[in-house]
Amino acid sequence: MGEKYVVFRPVLCIFHWESDAFLGSVTDKIVMCGIIAYVGPREVRPILLDGLSRLEYRGYDSAGMATLADGQIDIQKKVGRIAELTRHVGRKAQPPANMGISHTRWATHGEPSDANAHPHADSTGKLVIVHNGVVENFQPLKRRLESEGHLFVSATDTEVLSHLIGRAYEDSTEPGDRRLTDAIRTALHSIKGTYGIAVMHQDHPGLIVGARRGSPLVLGVGEGEMFLSSDATALLPYTHKVVYLKDFDLTEIRADRFQIESLTHDTAEYQVEEITYAPDAAERGEYAHFMLKEIYEQPQTIENAIRGRLNSEEASAQLGGLNLTPAELRDIDRVIILGCGTALHAGMVGAQMLENMAFVAAETDFASEFRFKNRPLPRNSIFFAVSQSGETADTLGALREARRKGYRCLGICNNVGSTIARESDGGMYMHAGPEIGVAATKSFVSQVALFGLLTLTLGRMRQMSASTGHMIIQAFEKLPDQVRRILSTEDHIAAIAQKYAHVHSMLFLGRQYNYPIALEAALKLKEISYIHAAGFPASELKHGIIALIDPQTPTVVICPQDSLYEKNISTMQEIRARKGPIIAVATEGDEEIHHHADDVIYVPRTVEMLQPILNIIPLQLLSYHAALTLGRDVDKPRNLAKSVTVE
Repeated sequence: MGEKYVVFRPVLCIFHWESDAFLGSVTDKIVMCGIIAYVGPREVRPILLDGLSRLEYRGYDSAGMATLADGQIDIQKKVGRIAELTRHVGRKAQPPANMGISHTRWATHGEPSDANAHPHADSTGKLVIVHNGVVENFQPLKRRLESEGHLFVSATDTEVLSHLIGRAYEDSTEPGDRRLTDAIRTALHSIKGTYGIAVMHQDHPGLIVGARRGSPLVLGVGEGEMFLSSDATALLPYTHKVVYLKDFDLTEIRADRFQIESLTHDTAEYQVEEITYAPDAAERGEYAHFMLKEIYEQPQTIENAIRGRLNSEEASAQLGGLNLTPAELRDIDRVIILGCGTALHAGMVGAQMLENMAFVAAETDFASEFRFKNRPLPRNSIFFAVSQSGETADTLGALREARRKGYRCLGICNNVGSTIARESDGGMYMHAGPEIGVAATKSFVSQVALFGLLTLTLGRMRQMSASTGHMIIQAFEKLPDQVRRILSTEDHIAAIAQKYAHVHSMLFLGRQYNYPIALEAALKLKEISYIHAAGFPASELKHGIIALIDPQTPTVVICPQDSLYEKNISTMQEIRARKGPIIAVATEGDEEIHHHADDVIYVPRTVEMLQPILNIIPLQLLSYHAALTLGRDVDKPRNLAKSVTVE
């Protein structure tokens, strides 16, 4: 690890998804807040505020920080945006501080308020903690502490944890700085639930202790300075060297070194990794919003997803990260795809691809529902857990349930150090770069592209001809430029969005491959504009949905010139007969569509299985511009976090 760092009991344990290393882990459930901690030579407050601002996309309702200066702990916290905390901190003259912990809170126990914001102190006021996660048994712990005379000033579970650590600290007989670490270890053995924590104590200047179980925590290794963060992207301006802490890891960080051990005193396994993307990858640059930037990054996202994975010589794809032999791939009887929200919609497209083109039985399930089911499945079933962050609690729970039943489980995610990446038997890494906008865009396109590669691989092992394989490869290679053509029509799409932005409800219809696109487009509109929207199979119109059609309710019909084109035209005629406005997503060159739709958005033609990738692009822009017209906070929509990591 180099002479500069003292690292506790290092043992390296690596396995691979393609060229990417992942480490084993055990995780339960997580809450999505943000942590930044720093110890080093620099003034800490600007670093903490900058780090918190880089974590805003995670969703939060309050923010705070604790710093240590002149031997005194100072806590500053404020409900509302980080700008409120910045103003609050700026009003008070403070001595220089070189260490501190900070937090953005997403309320779970107790309403958003200054009192409930983190950090929280123990009963002495000398120990402070920031915490992501949920202490499930905090009520009995709180009652016991209150019976011992502890007074609480908030309604949070985190304050109970701070008092629990404080009590263990008073009882500890460990010498020096080990007293704080021992107290944290003792307290964590008493709680049920999840945590990612950073703790510091007035009597231990220069030391911050972190620990995780179920909530991501990253150790940033700088030059003479150390960091803790809940997300590596927040560390990009300061360091590219990180350690993704695993569940039950306990770390002590000081300016010039770090130590990692396990909560149970066993050997800690770790690896110092290099973040490969540039600091500006997590910046908006010339774009007004991260969402718009990420929509425009999709040509590059597709190129990254397919780079090095297409094999023209064999008319197939190369997916070494699956960790399966050709014989094992041929023996797959059923593919079950697990996900939530956008990831599930990508999986639905993937299931259509696998069944129609690779002749493999495939299905999707809500990850949140699968883990509570008990249904028979063929012995040679294989599972795919799909999650951009790799930390989605429901998807993790479903993956573990499938593994518990003895099935092979693969992952599709975008985060090298994520828990899904570490706990899967193999998988496919998206290579999409940071996705900051809460509304997923480029990750969806990347996930669908990966399912296309999987379909090509499995199809060529079964009944797919070489000519069909070559046709799909050629279609893949054209996709980036086709997406760029769609993006060049943004002004036209924006005008349509402005026309319909003030409606109360919008319907989205699609068939086969495009039914999941209807669901995803409706989700995008709901997420960022707050317009009620619903996606349906177009064939279901007559089975109840038609009752919703009226002149005030527009319908988006995804109507490419595919095998179901005529049936989609019939659906549009039924809507027009009831005076429902229609926006059609149609194939370039289709002039007939103007006779059936009020507004038309054109997309290029591609093979049917890849058409959903092109069809979603204009609908992402439609949602974006509708939200913009309504004055919504596009990147930070109300009530939403980037990753849903609590049950």
